[in-house]
Amino acid sequence: MAASLSKPSSIIFSPPNSCFHTKPLQSSIFFLRHAQPSSFSLSCNNDGENTPREECGFVGIHGDPEASRLCYLALHALQHRGQEGAGIVALNNNHLQSTTGIGLVSEVFNESKLNQLPGISAIGHDRYSTAGQSMLKNVQPFVAGYRFGSVGVAHNGNLINYCSLRAKLEDKGSIFNTNSDTELVLHLIATSKHRPFLLRIVDACENLHGAYSFVFLTQDDKLVAETFALDLIEATYEGEVYPGEVLAVDHSGEVQSLCLTSHPQPKQCIFEHIYFAQPNSVVFGRSVYESRKKFGEILTTESPVDCDVVIAVPDSGVVAAIRYVEKAGVPFQQGRLGLRRFHMRIACPPIIGSCYYGVDPPTSEKLISNRMSGVDQIRDFIGCDSLAFLPLDSLTSSFGPHSSNFCYACFSGVYPLPLDPNAFGSGIQHASLQPHPNYQEPNIVTL
Repeated sequence: MAASLSKPSSIIFSPPNSCFHTKPLQSSIFFLRHAQPSSFSLSCNNDGENTPREECGFVGIHGDPEASRLCYLALHALQHRGQEGAGIVALNNNHLQSTTGIGLVSEVFNESKLNQLPGISAIGHDRYSTAGQSMLKNVQPFVAGYRFGSVGVAHNGNLINYCSLRAKLEDKGSIFNTNSDTELVLHLIATSKHRPFLLRIVDACENLHGAYSFVFLTQDDKLVAETFALDLIEATYEGEVYPGEVLAVDHSGEVQSLCLTSHPQPKQCIFEHIYFAQPNSVVFGRSVYESRKKFGEILTTESPVDCDVVIAVPDSGVVAAIRYVEKAGVPFQQGRLGLRRFHMRIACPPIIGSCYYGVDPPTSEKLISNRMSGVDQIRDFIGCDSLAFLPLDSLTSSFGPHSSNFCYACFSGVYPLPLDPNAFGSGIQHASLQPHPNYQEPNIVTL
């Protein structure tokens, strides 16, 4: 080995953010997903944080007398997706009852508060803000009344034409209580000319541009962001809500599906498999564990290093590190002091661009891979002996024929659709309409 046992050489196996920065209706639940970004015009919140924050988590429960408690358990399992606030809305005796609060799920809810949320239907939400400040009034689910009843809504993603839509609604007299883009959807539903609530959702979504998922709960009387949360509440994984699809579950449990768009090209967030999702989840029909395992195998082959131990940076770097250990034949350690040399391997390509569709990384000028000229400069800044990233072409190849279904904009600077610089609100980092100079076209495998 390259170093003695007392002062071993090691490889630090890191998740992407470790060197990311320089510092009246019948009771129904409606699930909606749209994952094909369109034009851009959102003035996003920039709170100065320099680490990527995960997309919100939400859950909908129907047909169980312990619906709010199941929501609580599922939200606890999805806590890694949002820690700013949490809320649950339950339907009981034709009335939507809501409890929201700032903090972790265990801090917002206790036995007394859950007792105040009876009913067989409930929706819940773990919040982090991509649009809207971190304050109680922005914590979801939101509840609003309109002329045909009340509705609760939880939302994940970003509406990138929020500014222009809000301005149009305000010109017509709408009054907003929050600065969250989710409230805008409630206004669009309330002003729709259609009578059935499902058609109101369809009508509202025809005006929305972005990448988003919604869960609605309507009055008069299980879907979650990651499959491992289903295991916790002993639910069965039936499948995903497809891009452009609306699922409606009525009071009898019957499920109806409506397609908003005709088979759109999916542009799924690659960061789910790299960083956000728990490794024991199945996301976009693929095991997160197997994806990260493959990333570690690629790094072992393409960026080998002579070392004594491999140390993982938890949590998202662990699975890739385990596979690296298996392939390289060196011991795995949780942490060790007194290292003479250390090498860093990142199970992710260099992140050079911001995301405008729901993930909330730092702006481009704060990203170390965007600011510095190359891997060698980053290596010197970090102070490690060697540094290697997962190559972008190897990442795309690992997904085989499904590789074109993912969005790689944060690595390439090439967004699913061109962004109009004239449409940006204040405080937003202007994305380039051209690829980043360091970007190489990925080798998209079409097996």
